[in-house]
Amino acid sequence: MAKDKTKGDGEAKPGGKKKMIIIAAGAAVLLAGGVGGGVFMLTKSDSASAAEATPTPTLTPGDVTALDPISVNLADGHYLKIGVALQGVLAAGGGGHGGGSTALDGSKAYDLIIAEFSNVSMTELENAEQRNHFKDELQEKVIEAYKTHDEKGEEVEGVMGIYLTSFVMQ
Repeated sequence: MAKDKTKGDGEAKPGGKKKMIIIAAGAAVLLAGGVGGGVFMLTKSDSASAAEATPTPTLTPGDVTALDPISVNLADGHYLKIGVALQGVLAAGGGGHGGGSTALDGSKAYDLIIAEFSNVSMTELENAEQRNHFKDELQEKVIEAYKTHDEKGEEVEGVMGIYLTSFVMQ
């Protein structure tokens, strides 16, 4: 006599558990996708509205003005011969303020170079990380020093960056 397995015997149909696992896994994937999509949409709209609220102007590089190297006395009796170039900003509309096609006056940059490096020791400048730190600080100060105002009274940047063209310590 052949045994018949039916629902009446208390045993489930073959493959029934597998279907439940597949359905549960599919539901979990859909739920996770829905939550991820919702988070993405919420954060995307927040960042998009923040970008619209504070538009960042795109600076167009203008001429580079190379300044003659100068010697600066360091704190420990050594000296630094440093050359810097200023990356100007091309003014919107092709003229007016900014680096555009005119050379920048280097007197502000020279003053800031002397002030930035005069109290620094040679050992501090030998470390590449420290040297980059001092360059970054100098760059921030130079950019701030060369800001001007246009006809509307809005602040306009005249320099967007600096380049070290020479750096010799002795």
